[in-house]
Amino acid sequence: MSVHSHQIASVIQRAVQMILTRGINDPRVRGLISVTGVQLSDDYAQVTILVSILPEEHSDLTMHGLRHASKHIRSQLGREVRLRRIPRLEFKLDKSLKKQSEVLAALAAARRRDGVEESDPETETPTTESPTHEVPET
Repeated sequence: MSVHSHQIASVIQRAVQMILTRGINDPRVRGLISVTGVQLSDDYAQVTILVSILPEEHSDLTMHGLRHASKHIRSQLGREVRLRRIPRLEFKLDKSLKKQSEVLAALAAARRRDGVEESDPETETPTTESPTHEVPET
């Protein structure tokens, strides 16, 4: 991706997040929706928007509502962003945050099982004592 493509993707990501933050008048779209990424096609004709939805039980219904509202969101995007052509929007559920939390939970469970407590480096005391050096009197 070129620098120009990254800039366009970034602008689209921020604009779509603002549109979703303002809300969509669709009862299916509910919960906390975060735009986690944007993938722009090479010809700028289509953009895939990765979203994370919390709580997870609302994700299927919310994704259905977002896909149904994509034309409305596209028209709102056209008012927010100055581009020659506004790309078609495709919404996909980003499951990377869920996977990341599962991995972190598994690591924490393994630490607890092995009896290793998580330590904070700021409050950790050294296990070996430093040798004391006496200064000779002169």
